[in-house]
Amino acid sequence: MTALQPRDEHNRQLEANVHPPTWKNPTAGSPYHLVVIGAGTAGLVTAAGAAGLGARVALIERDLMGGDCLNVGCVPSKGVISSARIAATVRRAAEFSVDVPDGVEVDFAGVMQRMRRLRAGISRNDSAGRFRELGVDVYFGQASFVDAETIDVAGEKLKYKRAVIATGARAAAPPITGLDGIDYLTNETVFSLTELPKRLGIIGAGPIGCELAQSFAQLGSEVFLVESEHGILAKEDRDAAEIVQQALLRDGVRLLCCGRELQVRRDNPIRLTVQSHDKHYDEPIDQLLLAVGRAPNVEDLNLETVGVDFDRKGVRVNDYLQTTNPRIFAAGDVCSKYQFTHAADFMARIVIQNALFAVGPLGRKKASDLTIPWATYTTPEVAHVGVHEHDAEQAGIEIDTYVQPFGDVDRAILEGEDEGFVKVHTKRGTDKIVGATIVAKNAGDMISEITLAMVHRVGLGKIAGTIHPYPTQAEAIRKLGDQYNRTRLTSTSKAVLGWLRRLNVGP
Repeated sequence: MTALQPRDEHNRQLEANVHPPTWKNPTAGSPYHLVVIGAGTAGLVTAAGAAGLGARVALIERDLMGGDCLNVGCVPSKGVISSARIAATVRRAAEFSVDVPDGVEVDFAGVMQRMRRLRAGISRNDSAGRFRELGVDVYFGQASFVDAETIDVAGEKLKYKRAVIATGARAAAPPITGLDGIDYLTNETVFSLTELPKRLGIIGAGPIGCELAQSFAQLGSEVFLVESEHGILAKEDRDAAEIVQQALLRDGVRLLCCGRELQVRRDNPIRLTVQSHDKHYDEPIDQLLLAVGRAPNVEDLNLETVGVDFDRKGVRVNDYLQTTNPRIFAAGDVCSKYQFTHAADFMARIVIQNALFAVGPLGRKKASDLTIPWATYTTPEVAHVGVHEHDAEQAGIEIDTYVQPFGDVDRAILEGEDEGFVKVHTKRGTDKIVGATIVAKNAGDMISEITLAMVHRVGLGKIAGTIHPYPTQAEAIRKLGDQYNRTRLTSTSKAVLGWLRRLNVGP
């Protein structure tokens, strides 16, 4: 089971909620309509939703309810990030003519204690007691398929009509020379720290690596971030990634390019060596954090017995989230390339629909119909939905691209947050939005307006006609609508407007 360290009152409260030490599993009776394996986001949403519809539901968890998101992912990371942003803001105070006394220090132990306290409070939503009150039978232990209608958990045999695999994924170590000889951190252990590492090495410049590199630098660590051949945030818009990279450098993160001949060795302290295009790095570090690589949790489930196919990427599912056994479904990180809490949430809703009502009048839902945004919570944040320019090119989709820099948005200028942009792609010659990227302090919130427009087929021209409060950063999205509308002016319209201006009767 995930070690909850330190054993303070907050972690004891967390454990009491999400894996109570004195919990007694129910006694299985008649067959369950749905047995859900895994109590992360996908499993919790599936279980609660199905029980709310009157189904008889069992929920099995071998570790901590709430999964990665609550315990070692979204929740603790954003708690640490919020403190780090405050520390960074204090250092920038002079830019706003606010004098802060010299000697202001970060209490790292206090930062982590605050995170643990808030996480424990949030954990009530994912607690075993709450789900029991919702009518779900909660079992703790390793689940294993016995046959086509039976699952074993801690010696109890549960009969099922449908089952859902929602076991998630975990951090996985890539093959790095010397790694097996040192103790290293992952997202599953980094939030147990109580002392700030003086020198922190991070391998992996994706979302997790960049978020934590910037945060630990803002909190006072000397951070060395090993980036890939493709730079940081390799899956993001390159203009967006460049802005984030400059922000990381300003916050003191040192980038080690580009992951070639990467080695680590124990030499009191640890030595991190990287060969770049034209430079050799050999840096001493006190702690190493691995932020690259994920492995699906498929072990010990006995999936072969029930004909469920899987590989190193996870459980194989069709568009209806059925596995190769049509009575068994999967949702969340164990089967999806979109490893986000909100993606797992909406995949779970599809599973409820398809597992309980596939033959009924409501019909079946498809995972491919989901429009999934995502955000990386660096400062500034990067948020994206739909296609990138390179995606459109590869798919043969012709697009028009509109860009609104925040340097021309009054609220961003006044906030001192004017480096980012909103970029929207539309289907060529139309206002149909097919993708967007936002770089801004609150990009994760702003992307929802564009996602809503895409889901409900609201074009960029309609956004132009929607009044946005002034001054706000979201006004940048409305300005993009104005850009589109200006392209719709015909040559005749332009000629008429020119004639009116010459007569001094036009706008």
